[in-house]
Amino acid sequence: MQYLAEGLRLPTNGLDYTILAIYFVVVLGIGFAARASVKTSLDFFLSGRSLPAWVTGLAFVAANLGATEVLGMAATGAQYGVAVVHWYWIGAIPAMVFLGLVMMPFYYRSKVRSVPEFLLQRFDKSAHLLSSILFAFAAILIAGVNLYALSIVVEALLGWPQWVAIVVAGLFVLVYITIGGLSSAIYNEVLQFFVILAALIPITLLGLKRVGGWDGLSGSLEKQHGADFMSAWGGTGIGDANPLGANWLTIILGLGFVLSFGYWTTNFAEVQRALSAKNLSAAKRTPLIAAFPKIFIVFAVMIPGLVAAVVVPKIGTPGSDLTYNDAIPLLMQELLPNGVLGIAVTGLLAAFMAGMAANVSSFNTVFTTDIWQRYVKKDQPDAYYLKFGRLITAVGVLASIGTAFIAASFSNIMTYLQTLFSFFNVPMFVVFIIGMFWKRASMKSGVWGLVAGTTAAMVNYFVIYKQGIIDIPSDQGANFVSAIVGFVAGAVVMVAVTLFTAPKPEAELAGLVYGTESPDAEEVPEEGDSAWYRKPALLGWGAMVLAALCYLPYSL
Repeated sequence: MQYLAEGLRLPTNGLDYTILAIYFVVVLGIGFAARASVKTSLDFFLSGRSLPAWVTGLAFVAANLGATEVLGMAATGAQYGVAVVHWYWIGAIPAMVFLGLVMMPFYYRSKVRSVPEFLLQRFDKSAHLLSSILFAFAAILIAGVNLYALSIVVEALLGWPQWVAIVVAGLFVLVYITIGGLSSAIYNEVLQFFVILAALIPITLLGLKRVGGWDGLSGSLEKQHGADFMSAWGGTGIGDANPLGANWLTIILGLGFVLSFGYWTTNFAEVQRALSAKNLSAAKRTPLIAAFPKIFIVFAVMIPGLVAAVVVPKIGTPGSDLTYNDAIPLLMQELLPNGVLGIAVTGLLAAFMAGMAANVSSFNTVFTTDIWQRYVKKDQPDAYYLKFGRLITAVGVLASIGTAFIAASFSNIMTYLQTLFSFFNVPMFVVFIIGMFWKRASMKSGVWGLVAGTTAAMVNYFVIYKQGIIDIPSDQGANFVSAIVGFVAGAVVMVAVTLFTAPKPEAELAGLVYGTESPDAEEVPEEGDSAWYRKPALLGWGAMVLAALCYLPYSL
C-alpha cells in the first residue's frame, strides 16, 4: 500500500477533533464498563458465553470491517469496477451461511474456546499445536495491516506522524481489550459498526449526486473502461483478458469456495464472536444475522471507488499522483463539510480499530488457552490465566505495531491479506472439512494436511508465480490459484496419510463428525424460539436469496 497523496490533507477543524475525542472517550468508557463482568478467564476470552445473537451478529460483521473492507474494497472498485461484488456475494455470504447452519453446532457443542482446540479434539496434539502457532502468527500480521493502514491515512488526512498514529491507536485498542476482554471488544464493535456506516453512507450518496446518479456513473465508466467494467462477469471467460487477472473458474473455486470458506469458517477472529453467544441457537444465528448487512455493505465501499474513478479518471495510473487506495480520502476531501468530515474520519479510525481488535482478541485467546495453558503452564488457577491473558494482549499489540511495517512491502493491502489467507486459512479449512465429514480421517492426517497445504500455497506463490514459471496475470489471480493448490495438496496428503495410519477411535468422534451426536447435544430452547427470525435455516435461506437477487442487475 502506498502513502496517500500529500494533497489529500483534510481541512479539519475543532468540531471534527471534538467528534473524534468524544468517540475515543466512549470507547474507553465501554472498556471500563465491561470490566465489571470479567471475573473468570471464560468471561475475558468468550464473554462468559452470555451475549445475545443481535450483539454477536453485529460484532461479527464489524470485526471484518477493517482496512480491507473500507480502503481496500473501495480501491478494488476503482481499479476493477463492479467485479468487487464477488468478494461479498460469492466470497462471503455462502460461507457465512455454511458456518451458521453446519459448523457452529460442532464448535459450540464441543465447548471449545478456540478454533484450534477443535482440531485437538478431532485429531491430535501435533495438529492442534501447529494450527495454534500458525493462527497466532497470522493474527498478529493481520492486526499489523490494520495499524499500518490507519497510520498512513491519519498521517495524510490529519498530519499526525505515522509512528504517532500507530502508537496511539495501538494503545487505545490495548487499553479497552485489556480492561474489558472480549465483551469490551464486541460492544465496541457494535458501536463501530454504526459509526463506520455513518461515515460511508454520506460519501456514497454525495458521490452519486456528484456524478449524476447511477446512470451518470455507469455512462462515464463504460465510456472510459468499456462495458465489462460495470459487469460482474464481463471478461471472465477462460482465456479472456481482464484487469482482475482471474476467470470464472478461479473466481468460483479460488475465491468463492477455498478462500471464502477457509476465511469465514476457520478464522477465529470471526468465529470467536459466535462462540460468545448465550446458547447454540444464538451462536448459529450470529453469522446469519451478519450476512444481511454484509449483502449491502458492498454498495457503501464499491460506489465510492467507482465515483473516484470518474472524478479522477487517471487515478491509480502512472500519470497520476493518486493511488487506488486514495479513493475514500479523495471523496472525503471533495464532498464532506466539517462535522460530517469529523464523523467520516472517526469512521475510518473505527474501521481500523475494529479489525485490529478482532485479531488481537483472538490472538490472546489462542495463545493463552491453546499454547500457554496446554503446553507450557498446565493446571494453574483460573486467575493465573486471566492475568496472563491480559499480559499477552499487551504483547500482541506491541507485536502488531512491529508487523505494521511488514505491510509496507506490499503495493496493495487487499493483495497482502488475500496472500496471508491462502497460506494460513485455506490449509486449516481443508483439515476441518475433511475431518468433519470423513470418519476415517486419521489422527496424524491433520498435521500433515496443514503442513502440505501451507507449503504448497507458499511454493505456488513465491516460486511458481513470483519466479515466472507459470504466467499468472496479477497478484490477486495468483492468490486464487495458491488457494486452490493449497486445498488440493492438503486434501491429497490427508487421504494418503490416512491410508497408512490409525484412525481416531469412533467413540471419541461423537459430536465431532457430521452424522454423530454429542452426548450433551440437548439444547434448552430460547423463549419465543418459534418466531421465524429465530430460525437459523430461514435466516440462512433469506440471506442467500437476497444475495442472488442483488446479483441480477450485474448479470444482465
